[in-house]
This record gives sequence, C-alpha cells and structure tokens, in this order.
Amino acid sequence: MWIVLALASSIFAALTTILAKCGIKKTDSTVATAIRTGVVMVFAWIMVFFAGSFHDIGNVEWKSWIFLILSGFATGASWLCYFRALQLGEVNKVVAVDKSSIVFTLIFAFVILKEPFSSAKGIALILITAGTYLMVDWKKREQNAVHDPKWLLYALGSAVFAALTSILGKIGIEDVESNLGTAIRTVVVLVMAWIMVLAGGKKDQVRGIEKRELLFITLSGFATGASWLCYFKALHDGLASVVVPIDKMSILFVVIASAVIFKEKIWGKALGGLVCIVAGTLLMIIA
Repeated sequence: MWIVLALASSIFAALTTILAKCGIKKTDSTVATAIRTGVVMVFAWIMVFFAGSFHDIGNVEWKSWIFLILSGFATGASWLCYFRALQLGEVNKVVAVDKSSIVFTLIFAFVILKEPFSSAKGIALILITAGTYLMVDWKKREQNAVHDPKWLLYALGSAVFAALTSILGKIGIEDVESNLGTAIRTVVVLVMAWIMVLAGGKKDQVRGIEKRELLFITLSGFATGASWLCYFKALHDGLASVVVPIDKMSILFVVIASAVIFKEKIWGKALGGLVCIVAGTLLMIIA
C-alpha cells in the first residue's frame, strides 16, 4: 500500500508543477511558495480533523516534535539555498546538483536509518543519478549567468537539506499519525516561507497578484498538500530508500502531461535520461 501512496505522491507533485506552469507567470516565486504553503497547511489540518487525529497532538512525544520541527526547518533551508544558488550560477547546473538530493537521501537512509543497501540498489542509484543529469542538462545554458563559485555550495546545501527533510520527517512520524505529522511540519515550513518573503521585502507584492494566477497558486497548493500527505504516509509505512525514488518519478508524469497539454516534445539525451530514471526506480523497488 505504501508503494501506491508513494506513486500517488509523485502524481500530485507532477500536478503541482503543471498547475504552476499553467498560471504562475508574473508572480514572484517566493511569494507564490509562501501562499501555496498556506493552502497546504489549511489542507493538512483539515485532513487531521477528518482523520480524528487532532486529539493526539497532546500525546506527541518530545522526540517526534523535535524531528518534525527539524524536518520543517530543513525544507525551509533547502529553499533558501536553492534560490541563492539560482542567483549565483547557471540554472541547468544548479538544478542538476539539487536533483542529487536523491543520492544523499539513499546514503542517509543507509547510514542513519540502517536500511538495507545492495548491489542492485547501487546500480539503481547510478542509473537515477545519470538519468537526472541527462534530464536537466539538455536545457540551454543561460548566456549571462553569474559565475560565482559559491553557487555550488548553495546548490549542494539545497540537495543535502532536501534529503534531510525526508530522513528527519521519517524519524519524526514513526510514532505519530502521518496526517498530524505532516500538518505540524507544514506550520514550520509556512513560517520559514513567510520569513523569506519578509526578508526579501516582497510583502507588498502579495496584494498585486492577478486573480487567475492566485487561482492556480491555490490549486497547486491543494496538489502539494495531497502529495505531502501521501508522501509522509508512505514514509511512515515504507522504506525511505524506495519511497524517495518513486516520488522523484514525478518527472515522468510532468513529461507526459507537458506533451499532452503543452505539446512539448522530448528527444535525445533527455529521453535517454528519462529511461534511466524509470529503470533505476523500478530496480530500486524490486531490489
């Protein structure tokens, strides 16, 4: 069942991307993220009430509180590093390094969570890493990118913090109902997101968002909420080293949806990368 939930998480994550592509063109990405996180938080707490787990909040142990909060901060830190890296380096390089979060996640799962690691998983890891690189490297590089060597440190920081989000989240929800755990950490992420908005002096931009874009931001928030709920339920019940690769399969659904909705085509290295990612993920599941 947790594999099905991980797959659902992937589909909803892809839907989040498609909804954003359809409507978010003029809105600042940091502002959109903060608003979307607010929608996710409302969605998450509604699910808590429906699941009847709200009354369990008083029974959450201090260890779970600590790891859920740390997971939320890790998410915020990942975003901060990611946006800073984009300011300093070439987009395709930053994205390629950021996607390496799956590598760190699998390593952390093996070292921290003591999850089994086999030669098959090693091969799958190589396939996923190579495939991810091919998928993000096919885009044309920016001609005017700032060549500040610090971009690599920030991009690596983004990947490491994203991996820590999954590992800390799994530890935090071991003894907590998954919906409640997701809702708690979403509050932390919301605080971090709005700190980013306020620190960037972008508070006034919130009022100027077009209604159409606000609608798509809201819908993408619901999709994100559904993705997170499925993702952390899957993490709660399954292996992080398998759940994370399946979740990363969202790139496959994005490619399919882009071809159907936006008539975008994928050829050459990108297609080869997609095949590697799918093959690596399937091998990770059966390994």
